[in-house]
This record gives sequence, C-alpha cells and structure tokens, in this order.
Amino acid sequence: MLCIGIEGTAEKTGVGIVDSEGNILASVGKALIPECGGIHPREAAEHHATTIVPLIKEALIESKLDLNEIDLVAFSKGPGLGPALRTVATAARSLSLMLKIPIVGVNHCIGHVEIGKLTTGAIDPVTLYVSGGNTQIIAFDSQRYRLFGETLDVAIGNCLDQFSRAVGLGHPGGPKVEELAKKSTNYIRLPYTVKGMDLSFSGLLTAAIRKYESGESIEDVCYSLQETAFAMLVEVTERAIAHTKKVEVLLCGGVAANTRLREMLSIMSQKHYADFYMPPIKYCGDNGAMIAWMGQLMHKYGLVTTIEDTGIIQKYRTDNVNVPWMESSEKILKLPSDILEKGAEANIFPGKWMDKEVIIKKRVPKKYRIDDIDNYLRKKRNKGEVKLLGQAKSCGVKTPIIYDIVKDESSIIMEKIIGISVKDIFENTKNSKYFEFNSLCEKIGENIAKLHNCGIIHGDLTSSNIMVKNHELIFIDFGLGMISNLVEDKGVDLLVFKKAISAIHHTIAQECMESILYGYRSANNYKSIISKMKEIEGRGRYIDKN
Repeated sequence: MLCIGIEGTAEKTGVGIVDSEGNILASVGKALIPECGGIHPREAAEHHATTIVPLIKEALIESKLDLNEIDLVAFSKGPGLGPALRTVATAARSLSLMLKIPIVGVNHCIGHVEIGKLTTGAIDPVTLYVSGGNTQIIAFDSQRYRLFGETLDVAIGNCLDQFSRAVGLGHPGGPKVEELAKKSTNYIRLPYTVKGMDLSFSGLLTAAIRKYESGESIEDVCYSLQETAFAMLVEVTERAIAHTKKVEVLLCGGVAANTRLREMLSIMSQKHYADFYMPPIKYCGDNGAMIAWMGQLMHKYGLVTTIEDTGIIQKYRTDNVNVPWMESSEKILKLPSDILEKGAEANIFPGKWMDKEVIIKKRVPKKYRIDDIDNYLRKKRNKGEVKLLGQAKSCGVKTPIIYDIVKDESSIIMEKIIGISVKDIFENTKNSKYFEFNSLCEKIGENIAKLHNCGIIHGDLTSSNIMVKNHELIFIDFGLGMISNLVEDKGVDLLVFKKAISAIHHTIAQECMESILYGYRSANNYKSIISKMKEIEGRGRYIDKN
C-alpha cells in the first residue's frame, strides 16, 4: 500500500510518499521565509495553497509513481495554525474524493516521534521534541504517548525566533543564534527556569533581549541564551529518563538540527546508560514523509477517517491520541552495582556514618552543561535542599535526617529510608499493606499543605520523591525547592505533581488527585491556590481554555 502525506501545520509545506513497509519513496517540501517579522497564519495558508500541487507532482516524480497508484492519503490534522491546517485538509479531501481512496488525519507531534523511530531503529524512547511551535518530553505508556514535560509558555524554537527578530537577526532565528554562539565562550547569567519536568522560556527570552540592549555583545548573548535554554531541555529529559527508567533517548523536531543540542543530549544519554538517536536532518523538521508513515500506521489498525470526520483540531494534544501499534519495551535502565539510584539531580550511593547505614546524595558534575551553569546550579541546589529538609521537619513533614554535608563535592550524607516509594505503591494500586489508596493520596495532600503553609515549595513533587515507612510519609529530594508564599508558586507545585502522576500513573491519576486536593484543603488560601493551579494548567500548549 502506498500513502501520500501532506504536512502544513505552520510555515512549511511538505509532501511525502511511504509504503506499508516503511520505505520512504519521496519527501519534498518548501518553507515560507517571511521578509520581516514572524509567520502569519493567513500567509502560511496562502503559501500551502500555492505549493501543495507542485510538491505533489515533485513527490510523484521522485518516487517514480503515478498519482493513480496512491492507495491512501494522510494529512496533518493538528496541532498548528488554523488557516494552514484547513488548507492542507482541503487538499487531502480533494485527493481522497478524486482518487476514491481512504483518508486519515494524523497528529503532527506523534508524526515526528514515529518518523524518528522509523529512521533510527529506536523502539521505546523518551523523546525530546523541539520545534518552532512545540517543546515536549514524550514517552509511551499504556496505549498512549504521555507528556512528561512541556513548555508552559513559548516553545524553544519560537523563543529563538523571537530573540533573533528582536535583535535584528531576522527569521528563522535558530541557525543564526547557533552560528553566533559558536564565536563566544563568555557566559552571561540568565534565568534558568525548570519546574519539575516543565519549562518556561519567556523570562529567559526577555532577559536575553535586555542583555543585548544593555550593551552585551550579540555573540555572548547568543552563547548564553543557547547554553541556558538547552541545559534546561536536557535536564528535563534527564528527569524523564530517571523517572521512567527507559533506555533510549530520541531527539526530533526542527531545533534538533542544532549541533550543540545534539551534543548535550548525547552526553546526558551516555551518562544514563541510554542509547541516543536522532533522525537524519531532513526528517527532523516538518515533512510529508512523517505524515504518510503515520497514515500507514493508523490505516493498519483501522483508524481511517471518513470525509465527514476530517475536520482539523488546532489544539490536538499528543496525549489525546490512542497508539495501538506501540508496545512498551521490557528493557529497563541497569545501573552499576555501586549506585543505588541515578536521578536527574544526583547519584545516590550507599555509605556508612558513625556505624550507621546511610546514603550519600552526590550532585555529580553534568558534563552537558558548561561549568558556569553547572557549578552554580549544583551549589545552589545542594545548599537549598539542606535548608528545606530541616525547615520541613519544623512544619510537621517528615524528611530524612541529615548527618553531614560535603560542600566541595556537593554531597549530602543522610538517613537511609528503609521503606517503599509511593511510585511503587501506585504501580500496585489499592495496596492495603501500606495505606488504603485514597487515604494515601489524601495524606499526601495534607503534607503538601503543611509545606505550603510554611512557605516551602518542594519544586519536584513526583511519586518517586515520597517514601512510605511504618505507615508514615517521608518527603525527599527538595533540590528544586524554594521559599515562597506566592499563590502562583504553590499552584505550580501542585500542578507538577498532577502532571507527574498523570504521565506515569494515568489510570489512577484523577482519583488520586481528587483525594490529594481534599487532603490539601487545610492550606492557607486554598481556593485561590486551586484556582491558580487550573489557570496555570490552561497556559500549557493546546489546552482547551473553555
């Protein structure tokens, strides 16, 4: 079976032809490069309207096929720019009706993941998908691709484009920033904003523009912007690897063409004993082949669309799509015998202190980050964690006992908790040996309220960072924490946990979160915080605000 795919979610028109065995027979495209400013949706639609037919002809020539030999047409249903998506959908419908062949609308983001797997041989990766319109950390679990992290505001590609336009470099910004960044090694401190496994680039973007306007050299600012943004991206991918224990990392999307980002992600993967994959550059950016291959996968599993159901979904989220063709790999991360746990923040080693069995939490240098960023983060987070572990106790929340601090090594020697993680309990739900399920979730909420009432923001609330010992909860890993009484920060803290359990414990997430919020009702300004959490959640990409 031969499938022709038409891509046009943003500024690039793409047409590809792929057979049912995954052989890419053609992939051609043409990007809209505006003379000034960014991409206007109407102009993108006009660009697609004038280029789709010539590109279809070009793809047929490249594949040595006749139009009548095509058996299936696929198109990018979303997410993307409304006018652009409608133009592509109209073209696909016309082909379907003219050739009397089936039609299928596909998710653009998953198309990037699947073409990456097809062209690299990756099986079940944690995927960092970075482009002009999207920044997502994706991993498969139980028939869907789950979003373990994403941008809370602008996508990384859009961040680079906006910076480039603001400082007079033009569009697209990514390649221009990369080229200038290569000419500097002088780092200027910029905001580094990681919230659990989510990121925020808006503050970084504004700060970078201000640094340039204040007289800093364009090369230094580009270098600093790129190093900061990419370190954030790799850190959250590392966090997803530590949480899921998967053994593959895939980089895709238009920003994947950046050599520095590829280098950083490769270094991180190697340190986590995971294989790193990246598609050929021509399949990193938007392309028709990925849409055609998605069409093949969906057709094989009977997910063919009728003409009546070919409407676009402008906010088509990755985690709203069933993926019946995918199965989780049975391979899991295997660590050296001397490491108890390898997280994104630190390595955990066994040790002894005054004849006590302890653990040593060591924030090892991250070779993917430049020293200016790495040294600052490790010292800041080590100091902050020690402070918050102590303060949490005074607020009635149990945390490990700290026995010693080795500042030169960014290490904390602390009590070894002989218990079970909430993650393990959630993976065997309703386990009455530890807690009745809803009671456990409610107690989590009660403890988070105690932290927040003391102005403590945990910063990385996940089921891996809460232990159960003797029917009591013990909160660990305050490395991303801070002191704050802002309703915004408390709302983010709750949302981090909600997203963490939704990604990996999705079958119980809603029930558990309801119990957590019930337990959390003792928090000061409870209603304002819950309202703020929902507002922040609505800032995510492609979230329906209605």
